[in-house]
Amino acid sequence: MDKQVKIFDTTLRDGEQSPGCSMNLREKIEVAKHLERLKVDIIEAGFAVSSPGDFKSVQTIAQTVKDCSVASLARCVKGDIDAAYDAVKDAADPRIHVFLATSPLHMQYKLKMTRKQVLRRAADSVRLARSLCPDVQFSAEDASRSDPAFLCALFETAIENGASTVNIADTVGYAVPDEFAALVRRVAGGIRNLGDTIVSVHCHNDLGMATANSLAALMAGAGQVECTLNGLGERAGNAASEEIVMAL
Repeated sequence: MDKQVKIFDTTLRDGEQSPGCSMNLREKIEVAKHLERLKVDIIEAGFAVSSPGDFKSVQTIAQTVKDCSVASLARCVKGDIDAAYDAVKDAADPRIHVFLATSPLHMQYKLKMTRKQVLRRAADSVRLARSLCPDVQFSAEDASRSDPAFLCALFETAIENGASTVNIADTVGYAVPDEFAALVRRVAGGIRNLGDTIVSVHCHNDLGMATANSLAALMAGAGQVECTLNGLGERAGNAASEEIVMAL
């Protein structure tokens, strides 16, 4: 593989959701400094709006780290986006990472929104985030169970409104490598205004294939992979950063 691949480490956000892996502020700063020494491209420091403690840790890491981009996760909700920006605004290279569910199941039963409403919410949220921060990532939650044509339309909308990275998430660990690679290839090839926008992937390990899915996606054209130290993460974990780096 001769192209540059960005490493987006979410140990401090998704990884901390593993049972027994919650960290205090001192521990989070220590992990962030190690990640900076490892030269990861982006550190997702937390979910700023989720609690005062998480906001403080994201803010402190943003003020401490100098050689990596620092991101905060945010739902496509104004309060989340405002909190994310307030937490990362002092970073040397801040990023706001917004996400919205895109599978029929999640849209109907969790969001209770139509496709048109999801497209509108994505456009409004990315536009707001981009007005605050020059680097915005948009993630499609449960993308691996979503309609690829809808994903293309949604990502086109996100890019039109300022997203510089679009992320295909295998949120429930549903994918297998060949099918996930095909999805990445189809979506990346179907976004009419892709240009220099980076296509990212975020894989969970429910079926034990998060790292395999991530590597397959990179071979299919993804330019960023979201991963964690030791494969820590919600439920069964995420793609393991050290395994991916060794494979690359």
